[in-house]
Amino acid sequence: MTFLGVSGMQYSGESFPDVRIIVAEDSNVFTSMIGTRLKELFNINAEICRTFEDLQAANELSDEPVTLAISNINLPGAENGEALEYLVDLNIPTIVFTGTFQEKTREKLLAKDIVDYILKDNIFAVEMLAESICRFLTNHRHHVLIVDDSPTARALLSSRLKRYNFRVSTAENGMKALEILKANADIGLVVTDYNMPDIDGFELTRRIRSVRGSHELRIIGVSSSTDRLLSARFLKVGGNDFMLRPFIDEEFYCRVNQNLDTLVQIKAGQQRRA
Repeated sequence: MTFLGVSGMQYSGESFPDVRIIVAEDSNVFTSMIGTRLKELFNINAEICRTFEDLQAANELSDEPVTLAISNINLPGAENGEALEYLVDLNIPTIVFTGTFQEKTREKLLAKDIVDYILKDNIFAVEMLAESICRFLTNHRHHVLIVDDSPTARALLSSRLKRYNFRVSTAENGMKALEILKANADIGLVVTDYNMPDIDGFELTRRIRSVRGSHELRIIGVSSSTDRLLSARFLKVGGNDFMLRPFIDEEFYCRVNQNLDTLVQIKAGQQRRA
């Protein structure tokens, strides 16, 4: 069964029975809803930990690695965020599911390199959590190429995408990017800077489009320039999206998701017509 989620993500009805997910949450209502939904959508039996002691025991008494943790910021026995610190220190990928949220909270969460955060402030919260989980479990199927002549910019974008479980390749210039694309037909998204010394982002986009269309590969242009016409020019030469630096993490991830979701839906439509 295939259907669209809240954000437009396409669920395939795929099963993930071997995935180990821990839910660190003390609300009986939410643990019941999350557990039921993960079983329905992905055939995942989530392990529920209602206290910090339960969380520690679940991790320490099993040799099976945790694939992903869903954690509230505070738990009984860890009222000051110790549960989240515990998961982060163990390098366990974590999605924060919380009803407590302020700007300072957001900054602290993102600084910990969590996978995502979902707010319990609307009726779609559990569905949004399910989508975030599904993305993390399937993002490794997407190969993303980052093109930027700045080592710092490449490293930053690469770390962000790897945090979300994407496969990532990097290129320091346009010529290298074309070589990588030629050798890796599975690349589905290119994130390219505009201002590069040999081949700028416009020319790179033109060359990519001469061999691969938008139904095969999506292109997001990025720039630190204040020129408001850059976005229009990127779109005119075949780009699918454009973002100005500095990025907001949530917006960057949403743009990446939207482009890859579109690609998945296009390919699914082609398969149905074949």
